[in-house]
This record gives sequence, structure tokens and C-alpha cells, in this order.
Amino acid sequence: MTRVRGILALILALCAVVVTGCAGFPTSGPPEYGLENGNTGNGSSNVVFIPNRPQPGATPQQIVEGFIDAGSGPGVAGDWAVAREFLAPSVRDQWKPEAGVVVDERGERDYVESGEGIVDFAFDVVATVDDRGAYERAELAPGSQVFQLAQQTDGEWRITNAPDGIWLDEEQFPTVFQRYPLMYFDPSWQYLVPDVRWFPAAKSAVSITTALVNEPRSEWLAESVATAFPDGVTAAATVPVDDDGVAEVALSEGMLGANREAVDRMLTQLEESLRAAGVTEVVMTVDSTPIDAESVAVRSTRVPAAPLVLTEEGFGFLTGDELDKIPGLSAAVEATSPASVQVGREHDFAAARLASGVVARLSAATGDAEPIDTRGGLIDPTIDEDGVVWSVPRDDPSALQVYLPSGDVFVVADAWSEATAIGAMALSRDGTRIAAVVAAGGRTMLWVAGVVRNADGVPERLAQPLQLAPVGGAVVGVTDLGVTWIDDASIAVLSSGDGDTTVIEQVIGAPTSTSSAAADMASIAGGTGVSSLRLRADDGTLYVKRGTAWQPTATGVLVLATQQGAPQ
Repeated sequence: MTRVRGILALILALCAVVVTGCAGFPTSGPPEYGLENGNTGNGSSNVVFIPNRPQPGATPQQIVEGFIDAGSGPGVAGDWAVAREFLAPSVRDQWKPEAGVVVDERGERDYVESGEGIVDFAFDVVATVDDRGAYERAELAPGSQVFQLAQQTDGEWRITNAPDGIWLDEEQFPTVFQRYPLMYFDPSWQYLVPDVRWFPAAKSAVSITTALVNEPRSEWLAESVATAFPDGVTAAATVPVDDDGVAEVALSEGMLGANREAVDRMLTQLEESLRAAGVTEVVMTVDSTPIDAESVAVRSTRVPAAPLVLTEEGFGFLTGDELDKIPGLSAAVEATSPASVQVGREHDFAAARLASGVVARLSAATGDAEPIDTRGGLIDPTIDEDGVVWSVPRDDPSALQVYLPSGDVFVVADAWSEATAIGAMALSRDGTRIAAVVAAGGRTMLWVAGVVRNADGVPERLAQPLQLAPVGGAVVGVTDLGVTWIDDASIAVLSSGDGDTTVIEQVIGAPTSTSSAAADMASIAGGTGVSSLRLRADDGTLYVKRGTAWQPTATGVLVLATQQGAPQ
């Protein structure tokens, strides 16, 4: 009898575990966590939300609430099968959940039955994702949607006018949708440039391929990047991925006219775009016949791990107590005692703002500092890989100019035309985008714009900027703000004032992350690897970000320089 009781207790305990895992069957409430068997989804996580299905006798309000909650469950097939159960049969197949996402705050959702079969749904919009997977932050604007329902032949209420798209709580969003970079080339075909999109993991390989091959580039970036896929070439709506991570991408016959170089670039774009979806290799086919292709080599935008600084001992890379100087360029920096320095990719040129406020180009070949912009109120300049220096006055953002090594000067058209002041700017290391902290509409914002160049690679104008995130404080001086590229897709902003320092980390096309640092920080620089960001305090202390903490690593730093890459 004792053994029988023990077995019974074990069975009851196992049942309790199963019921707990399913979290019961409530008629309303939030979706429950669960794991769907076999859901690899080519994504970074197998944990998915499993929403509750409609319950017998549910009221119209409960049906609408359940439908909104079911947006968190695309399912293994990525067709939001549970959400469709809340819809009347007449609209169930016409509903298009992939049309977009409203990211909101779950706690602010409000449901009101305003009439028979009518439910008013109110919510606060945090962000939106369009049908191409592009994420856009919102200003926490109020939104509303009216749902109409009708009783079916079985007496149950179902929604009869479902709007396309889904709603997701801001905490659920990065679990239900994953972040994937679509990879394009820069116009010189040397670098890969990411354009971040968001897709459900269950169908990520198809979504990435479709967006990359079949759909146009993001408007703000379209004129600043290139794609190897010619117009008219399309990819099939299925992208099978085997257990070894090999994906088959079926392309239309139009690609057969492309030369070998273009075909190799197509493969490179596909493989690098699909890598985040767990794909290790891509086989391109036309009419089921594999296309011979090899990935092309691209330049890296990584920078040396050691910080680049100016101290009393000189200018160079700081490793422990040792300073490794850059031949020629260190002497030029040391002779000018600059307030800021940005070093070009090949370490042959640097752009500097001198103590006098003048912007100069420093040359490793001559060791000289050539004053190139003497306008008043200039902010820290930025430099591209060709030694072209970008400079602009703080109070006149549209007066952005570029200074070529040849001595030619060009005005960059359409530069920050809606801004009234600019506090900091930085060019991406691949030269395709420029980030800036500007004052516009009475607020301080982080913007990014595509750089449009002519056939010779000379910057001609900026595309319409993408507004990314608000920045605390006002644009009141070049020492109060700083901006730097962390990597190819991420920007960091330093906002320091009134005894507080805030560091904003912003992936372009993703939610914003904000953290605090010690007071009185003066400048910021992006790094590589574990030490992704560095700060310099007013007293010369150098801080490195490791994890979520800022740790002091050196003292006596007069200038923390930024880098546009490394010689290869």
C-alpha cells in the first residue's frame, strides 16, 4: 500500500507540473509562456508565447482582448493560427497579421463595450513595424480601434472586422520578433552595410530573403547603398533550410544574365543577411539548378582594441602603461594640442578641432596640421577613408561642408535642414551614413542620414534623415554632447550636464537603450569587442564599459580620439 501511495503521489506531482506549464485555461488574461516542440525557427530563441484560445461563452470584450493577446503567438508555421480563432469564418482567411505591428504598453490597454457587438480598444503606441519589418519609434501617442463582433450559429461571439496587423507589448516584442540585418554593399563594393529589420523567427529565412531580393531598400538608405540583385530578379516564397543550416534560395531566370562578379556579390548578401537566422551556407538555384558562386571578401570596420589617446607622454594607442605611437601622425597631433581628434582608416590622416576652434587636417606624411575651416562655433569634425573632412558650425547645421585633400571644398546639400543647432556628428566607418545630435522642434534628437555621393565618391548631399531617439538636455556646447559609432549598426550618444551623464545606445531600426555613468564625462568613443564604449571624464580619467558597468582604466588622458577603422 505504501508503494502504491508513492506511485500515486508521483503521478499527481507530474500532473501538477504539466498543468503549471500550461497555466490552466483562463477565459482572459495575458498569454502564457511555453515551448512549442520542434520550433527551431532559424532564430535565436526557442521560447515562444502560447496564447489562450477563445473560451466558450466569452463576452465580446473577452474575445477582443484574447485576439489582441494572441498577437504574441505566431506559432510554428508563423500564421497566427490561434489569433484567427477569434475571427468570424468570413474574415479568418482574409486577415493579414504580417501587415504590421503596433508596439504598445500592455498596462495601458483599455477595452470598453460601447454597444451590442461593439468593443472600443484604446492603447498607447510605443513603436510600429511596417510590412517590410522596419521599426519606427513613436512618441507614445494614443491610438484606438473599434471592433465589431457578431454571434455565430453556435452562439459564440467572433470578430467580423479585424484590422490587418497585430499588437505586441513592448516587453513581448523582442521575444516574438527577432532582429535581422539585411546586408547591402556600399557604392564602392568594399563594405557590407546593414539595414535592420524585424521578423518572427518561425519564418525568418523567407522574410529576410524576400525583403532583400524582392523589395526596395529603405527610403532613407536607398541612395547610399548598392545591391547586386538587378531589377526583375525575384526569390521564391519558400526558403528551405536543412539540419546543417544550408538554405536553398530559388531565384528567377533573370539572374542568369548577371556576370560572375555580380553573382558572387548576390551570394555574399544572402549569406551575410541569413547568418543571423542560423543559416551557415546558401545555395542559389534557378529552375532547381544550383548556381556556381563564391562569397566575396569585404573590408572590416573593426577598430583596434586599445584606446587611442593623447596624454602628457604623447598620442597613440594605450595598452596598460605603454603608449604605441602612430608614425608621423602622432607627431602632428602632439604639435597641435587639439581639443578633439578623429583618425582615418589608414592612420594617414586625422581631423582635429584645435584649441582655437579651427578645424584642421593632420597628415602623417608631413607631420603638419593644415587649417581648413576657420568659421566660428565649429563642432568636432569627422573624417572618411579618403581623408575628406566634414565640418559644420554648431548654430548652422545646414552649412555642412566637406574638405578634400586636394583643397577643394564642397557644400553638402540638404544637410539637417530642419535642425536649428547641432551638437555632435560622426560618419559611419563605411562612409554610407552620418549620425548627428541636433536641436529640432524644441527638442534634442539623434538623427541619422544616408550619404549620397557622386561617381567620384565625393559627398553631394544627405538623404532625408531618420529620427532615432530623444537626447536629454539641450544643444548648448560641444563639450555637453558626443556621438560615436559602436559598430556598423549601432550609435552611442553621450549627454552630460547638471551633474548627470547619460549614455544612449541606439541600434538603427531598434528600441533604444539608456544607461547612466559617472558625472562630468567629456567625450565618448566606440571600441571593439568586450570594451565596446569608452568615456573620458573632465579630470582625464578613462572609463571602459564592461557589461553594464563603467570601470576606470587610466588617468591623465587629455583627448580621447575616435577611429574610422584600421589599416588592412
